[in-house]
Amino acid sequence: MHESSPSLPGVPPVVIGVDSSTQSTKAALVAAESGTLLAVGRAPHSVSGVGGARESDPEQWWQALRLAVADGLAAAGVPASCVSGIAVAGQQHGLVVLGVDGGPLRPAVLWNDVRAAPQATALTRALGGPNAWAARTGSAPVAAMTAAKWAWLREHEPRTASRVVAVRLPHDFLTERLSGTGVTDPGDASGTCWYDTGKRAYDEELLALIGLDAGLLPEVAASGGARVGALTPAAAGHLRLPAGIPVAAGTGDNMAAAVGLGLGHAGLLDHPVVSLGTSGTVFAATDARATDPAICGFAAADGSYLPLACTLNCTLAVDRVASLLGLEREDAVPGGEAVLLPYLDGERTPDLPTASGLLVGLRHATTPQQLLGAAYEGAVVTVLRALDDLLRACGLDPADPAVAAQPLRLVGGGARGRVWQEAVRRLSGRPVVVPRQSELVALGAAALAASAAGGGDPVAVATGWGSGEGDQLDAVERDTATWERVTSVLDRAAPSLLR
Repeated sequence: MHESSPSLPGVPPVVIGVDSSTQSTKAALVAAESGTLLAVGRAPHSVSGVGGARESDPEQWWQALRLAVADGLAAAGVPASCVSGIAVAGQQHGLVVLGVDGGPLRPAVLWNDVRAAPQATALTRALGGPNAWAARTGSAPVAAMTAAKWAWLREHEPRTASRVVAVRLPHDFLTERLSGTGVTDPGDASGTCWYDTGKRAYDEELLALIGLDAGLLPEVAASGGARVGALTPAAAGHLRLPAGIPVAAGTGDNMAAAVGLGLGHAGLLDHPVVSLGTSGTVFAATDARATDPAICGFAAADGSYLPLACTLNCTLAVDRVASLLGLEREDAVPGGEAVLLPYLDGERTPDLPTASGLLVGLRHATTPQQLLGAAYEGAVVTVLRALDDLLRACGLDPADPAVAAQPLRLVGGGARGRVWQEAVRRLSGRPVVVPRQSELVALGAAALAASAAGGGDPVAVATGWGSGEGDQLDAVERDTATWERVTSVLDRAAPSLLR
């Protein structure tokens, strides 16, 4: 490990990987050499907002990080003096604006806040269309992107915008609290729509178009595993960790999950992943830079690329349908004739930011269990259609038998749910691999921390740990009838959902 890393005789060094997500923070304590997951500390935080608004106080994230680290240390039963490095992976795209005292000027505008849809449309037109944006940033502006959120803030809260002295992403904010250094990484920076993924630098022309001074932005580290500073005495006091331990640049949550799975230069490339969380995401690590506006051509934490497509409505939306029906999430059965598009918060892929849920095909014989099953089917078809967009953007044909037979890695909170697994297998016709480790974002962050503390490629570190290994569920015959029924409704309804 790094020469400043403390240790005790007989006690192996430990790294901490933090997963600061939309609704909670997790801190994974991992044995740096073996990758053994010693404990996971947890702490919740809240999201507020109505009518498309989704906001959180960043100070909640810091408090939750402190609580999660304390919880993890207590559960692991190891002395804090054995901790040798820390890194944060955070929810992507969120806009954090800081004042002269270093504190937030307002609640953070989160990734799933859709109020910036008009600004995203205006920015897209201002540069000449989505292809022009994707050629430079890898992505076209949508309501989720940080650039659109900054434009919204300037338009709706100009006094606040005029007082901003620093603009950060969620993981940047927490990394700065740990190290005192304003820094980000290429992966999370690529989700802003002001970072050029080809030049690997901020795009000055786009910043001017957005109305954002580059001096407000953090420095971009070479990778998410780069050591960007040391734990400050103040942060060490709050966390009860040794001052001076290495702090890694960290990255976005999806990039960290890829590291945890061993996806990147030092591991597997072009291996599709389906993540079933609050949102549904699909991504694959590749050396090829994607510039198709149908997806997000992100950079990865390790210098490769991570093309990704994201849907807003996944496990949270389906759980809400279950609650409305008075059912448990595992009570679902196939939907029969019913089709339910659970777009309860608008939708991102397809780009329907003002959409609401849609139910068709209801009959006297339709049961509540079938309605819940239809919600699963609507969410899974939406995610798998996004996967087809991703494959095409990578130059692959989703209908090619060799491509269609490739296993999907299923991760996220829904990956261990029986109904989610069955719905993905039934509607994709593919085999599914479910990694044995569930905290892949936190484990990926831990690998970044280990890289900062001891050197080495973080993907190679995670691959050596075996954190992405799992059990394969065989393919089943594809349910083409349900697929065609759901996609037909979606294609016919999309124009009316754009209101």
